[in-house]
Amino acid sequence: MFNLIALALITLSWFMLVRNITLGFLKRLEDDNSRLLDNFKALEKLQKSLYLENEQLNKTFEDTLALYELTKDICSSLEEEKVFSIFNSSLKKYIGIGDCRYIKDDADLIKYKDYMILPLNIEEGQAAGYLAVDRILEADKEKFGILTQQFLIGLRRALLYQKVQGLTITDTLTQVYCRRYFLERFAEELKRSKKNKLHLSFLMIDIDNFKKYNDRYGHLVGDVILRQVSKIITDNIRQIDFIGRYGGEELSIVLAETGKEQANFAGQRIRQAIEAAAIRAYDEELRVTVSIGVSTFPVNTQNMKDLIEMADQALYLAKETGKNRVCFSPS
Repeated sequence: MFNLIALALITLSWFMLVRNITLGFLKRLEDDNSRLLDNFKALEKLQKSLYLENEQLNKTFEDTLALYELTKDICSSLEEEKVFSIFNSSLKKYIGIGDCRYIKDDADLIKYKDYMILPLNIEEGQAAGYLAVDRILEADKEKFGILTQQFLIGLRRALLYQKVQGLTITDTLTQVYCRRYFLERFAEELKRSKKNKLHLSFLMIDIDNFKKYNDRYGHLVGDVILRQVSKIITDNIRQIDFIGRYGGEELSIVLAETGKEQANFAGQRIRQAIEAAAIRAYDEELRVTVSIGVSTFPVNTQNMKDLIEMADQALYLAKETGKNRVCFSPS
């Protein structure tokens, strides 16, 4: 009997030992499974986060690439205002902004004192203008910087084109139209006048005694005289009129939509302004006068070549009858 009890106790002890070992193993296995599940969830969360981050990076890359590709659109025009218009449209499309203005004149900056002002430096230390920006979000400043760089590229291109064009259409000394381009504009304006049945007047202007100034003071002084006379004339005509250097000391003007009486008034105003001006040339202060010959369309002729010849004849008459006067071609 005692042996049976001892055997039973031993058996029970082994059972309890095996049970405890098994329960401990199962507990450790459960803990391991729990940790693995937690790790899996963490990895799943990380994977989702990485996926979202990758999506955001791809979107940022695509948006940034799109901004840089706007260079094609911004550079599609060679006109300053058109370049800015495309740039401004791009701003409103890609970022939130209150207002943006392209300002060329420093004096206009005071109107935008509450705006952020950015100088547009085309060359080192030289601003071609300014961007005045209102209400730009901090988050959009990087995109705005990229777009501004694209605008600068387009602006440089447009200004360079204008410079090249300016060299081909203006006289380097006087900064008025060269003869070739002046005659092209003259032909266009005459055609418009014929189509719309408008008057047009042509003025041929010659600086009196110009050779004497050259001989006495030298050609450098003569150049200053010619340049300043050209500026005085430019300052005394309207925006719709235009002036060119016809040759030597001869300058020519087309007065759009101008009949004989108006042409006489304009010619006298130019003559008087030149006569009254003190022209400073190096150490000299000179007074010069001009003679002016005028022809008018359609009173005199409807042909450009004849208008020039008639104005030239009227100029010759002004020279022969005392200079410093305005003479008209006979009707």
